[in-house]
Amino acid sequence: MSGSLKIVTVVGARPQFVKAAVLSRHIRSDRYKGKISELIVHTGQHYDRNMSEVFFSEMQIPHPDVNLGISGGSHGSMTGEMLAKIEEVLAEHKPDLVMVYGDTNSTLAGALAAAKLHISVAHVEAGLRSFNMIMPEEINRVLTDHIAEYLFCPSAVSVENLRKEGIPKHLTPEKKSKVFTCGDIMFDASLFYREINAQRKEEDKIIHRLNIGPDFVLTTVHRAENTDNPARLEAIFSAMNEMEETNFILPLHPRTGKIVKERGITINSNVRVIEPVGYFDMLDLEEHCRLIMTDSGGVQKEAYFFGKPCITLRDETEWVETVQSGWNRLVGAEKDTIKMALMKAVAPKTQESLYGDGDAGTYILESLLENND
Repeated sequence: MSGSLKIVTVVGARPQFVKAAVLSRHIRSDRYKGKISELIVHTGQHYDRNMSEVFFSEMQIPHPDVNLGISGGSHGSMTGEMLAKIEEVLAEHKPDLVMVYGDTNSTLAGALAAAKLHISVAHVEAGLRSFNMIMPEEINRVLTDHIAEYLFCPSAVSVENLRKEGIPKHLTPEKKSKVFTCGDIMFDASLFYREINAQRKEEDKIIHRLNIGPDFVLTTVHRAENTDNPARLEAIFSAMNEMEETNFILPLHPRTGKIVKERGITINSNVRVIEPVGYFDMLDLEEHCRLIMTDSGGVQKEAYFFGKPCITLRDETEWVETVQSGWNRLVGAEKDTIKMALMKAVAPKTQESLYGDGDAGTYILESLLENND
């Protein structure tokens, strides 16, 4: 690696590649040539068949420089193996900084490996909190925030969450962590890929390929809190089945599909099940739907980016701004509550810029350069 600021980026799942690609495109532009260099490490945490050559080429995402091939096993064993392997990479390449995203085991392992080698850590999507420590993601994000030197927050709420935990704070007597409000990097990605998607031929888009009609509710269900709880999962599908006049499009996660089949859960004809979709197809569905119902954090935000009301099948959310602004409603997994939310869902009359102006990537890189002179 060459350049004045040497970064190792650690990612482990497809959504993290999408986020990291925002910075990678900037780093590889003329603006940062000779100023920043990057080595991308893929832990292999999530095997994803959609991460084919087409995924990288169509989405203009650089291939990882290092693939550790670590997947499966318990949270502890996976994180421990990643920690050891990432440490080897960092010892070899000696970066100035390690960049991590979000809240996966890869995030925590990358941050820990760097901190133990006294390498600065930058955490993108810092300050998010569900306040539910049963969730592995909550543990990962809290620990990462407390060892990161650079904390890039998507919103004012995330900054306030850090403040309540005493961050920024002294990491050593000489070094204090730094908190930045940069906006949401997924907003950057959404704007970039929506522009690319708009240039695709209409016949290539999923709405046309599958002849999906207007006025549908886009639905995703994959979180363990729903799929591993028989009562919750059955309540969600019962609510959809009983809304006979409402058309649902459900890209079915393989794990969810397996559990639905094992439990003999009925799916009525108003719920159209389709195969899992890639990023562009998901954007197309989000753009054309009337309403979104999901238990995904990322999809909650994309609903907001597209100006679509969202119903969230969880008891809490990290993206509290969407709830406070009226664009999102938490319904848990209670059948009648879900049905009532579906019947009453309307878009608010106004939409604030909750997550920045779509230029978080540049803000992050400029902040790192300014603080590493």
